[in-house]
Amino acid sequence: MRRSVAAYLADVIEACDAVEVALLGVDLAAYQSNRQVRSAVEREFMIIGEAVNSLSRLDAALAAGVSHARLIVGFRNQLAHDYASIDDETVLAIAQHDVSVLRTECLALLESLREAD
Repeated sequence: MRRSVAAYLADVIEACDAVEVALLGVDLAAYQSNRQVRSAVEREFMIIGEAVNSLSRLDAALAAGVSHARLIVGFRNQLAHDYASIDDETVLAIAQHDVSVLRTECLALLESLREAD
């Protein structure tokens, strides 16, 4: 059964929340020294990338409300297929600066879907 646009938006929001929880009190040194935290954060970014990609296929107009959707999908692909090139500092910076923006955008899109119903 095909998943809904709302389900993918909810996945992104949930994954953003998980990233923020995983990084509470974590600085770069702690991030680099804790494989479990790195794995958790990278896994959530892969979920985010998959969900944004699926969202783009289901409703391109709605997905246009996600800033940098193509970069998000590209980052997911890098995590999955070119893991050796992943830079911990970059991943942490994305998590600390971009996740909250993405969460806010997806929450607004989800709310607009609910209002349209």
